[in-house]
Amino acid sequence: MSSYTPAELCVIMGSRALKDGQIVFAGAGLPLLSAIHAQKMHAPGLAILFEVGGVAPRIGSLPRSTNEARSVRRSMATPATVDMMLYLQRGFVDVGFLGGAQIDRHGNINSSVVGPLEKPKVRLPGSGGANDIASSANRVFIISYHEKRRFVEKVDFVTSPGFLDGGQAREETGLLGGGVERVITNLGILEFDSQTRSMTLVAVHPGVTQQEVHEKTGFELPVSDALEETTPPSEEELTALRGLDPERKYLKEGDF
Repeated sequence: MSSYTPAELCVIMGSRALKDGQIVFAGAGLPLLSAIHAQKMHAPGLAILFEVGGVAPRIGSLPRSTNEARSVRRSMATPATVDMMLYLQRGFVDVGFLGGAQIDRHGNINSSVVGPLEKPKVRLPGSGGANDIASSANRVFIISYHEKRRFVEKVDFVTSPGFLDGGQAREETGLLGGGVERVITNLGILEFDSQTRSMTLVAVHPGVTQQEVHEKTGFELPVSDALEETTPPSEEELTALRGLDPERKYLKEGDF
């Protein structure tokens, strides 16, 4: 079996979730790597959008952020940020792809503060375009390392909305997008119950047990009756991915 890091596993699982012909609004880091990897491997018609950058660029070397020159290489257009947000609000974006420091059972993301807002223990980067993506994309995918401090009962601050308090809460607020569809971690894949809008474990990666997932989740996590095991990354997928980040800025050994 091929050897790979948790970050590599997550990026490849994220890449596989993207389809040819989709429009994806990618956040920086691992979500961006997933989108570029998908475009090179199996989805040549995948159109990537950036918060500050290009429309459907053909990425060469990996941009270190979503607002630098490499993110507009061979773009179809380079509109202003406000116009990029309009693509979201008009329903043109199939998938928004995000990360975050905390995520709760209803898919809400915190990338603002850990602890109380008035006196936080840790200040995080904040929203950027993530709130717009989570609010308006037709569906949202999230990549996250799986541990209790990240998977919490309720996030300390809702930077980007998932299904809020569950049930029909999201629809009742008038948010335009469909909400979080999939959470991809180094342990498995999670989706959301159509009624409660609560997270459910639908697949584990090779060598991962249900018990390990439960121990590293900070809330009671239902398991699908049709729980599956994912197919591990292939050598071809890993070679292509490592070529995108030769300096291993994101594909670090160990945890991410």
